[in-house]
Amino acid sequence: MDSYRSNELADKLYFSLNINQMGLSFHYSGRIAKPELLHELIEEIQDISNMYHWKYTIYESLFHENSVLKTDYNENIYGISFSPTNCEPIFISFLSTGQMSSPTHLSFFGKTKVQQESQYLYMLSVKTQYAGFEIHQFIIQLFRYLSKKYFTDFKLTDEGQYWETNDEAILRANFKKYTDLITGFTSAIESYPILAEESIESYLERLLKQIHDNKNKRGINFS
Repeated sequence: MDSYRSNELADKLYFSLNINQMGLSFHYSGRIAKPELLHELIEEIQDISNMYHWKYTIYESLFHENSVLKTDYNENIYGISFSPTNCEPIFISFLSTGQMSSPTHLSFFGKTKVQQESQYLYMLSVKTQYAGFEIHQFIIQLFRYLSKKYFTDFKLTDEGQYWETNDEAILRANFKKYTDLITGFTSAIESYPILAEESIESYLERLLKQIHDNKNKRGINFS
């Protein structure tokens, strides 16, 4: 078996097996504009969460004096996180330096000495695939409001492209695309599942043989 093709198929298989862990998401970074805004920011998110009966967690609500002027951060997280229905937690939270982060990011990347890993400390992501179109739209609009009032150096990348376009039709189309992708991969793996006690290598070999046989039946050159 060609090693490149084997690796490529192995990657696709891994992706297929983990597709339910994936889905449409958005990614963001930034910092708080002024440390004295933190308390008001927390209160606003708390009020919204209470209105929609969403769970939330409040972290430290007051920055230590001049901490946002320093380059070194402590082990505390400041701000709030909240969880819309069927959505991953959304962190409106910061390191002591004022840069956006989360308790999980601080735990995983806060002490890393690897430069490539350290950038992940400030890169937050939220999967909204299973929360649905309306929740995604609401959250993006909320970030529009928050970024103008509370954040600076704020960047957001929306896989639904609603942040970039403010176009509801594009967002709906992207949600459908991701849903179809997940459904397609899930159906494929269910229709040709790994057998009990079968290794990934054996499954790949069997899968390749099936693909080869199917292509031969249709007169397609497998090379």
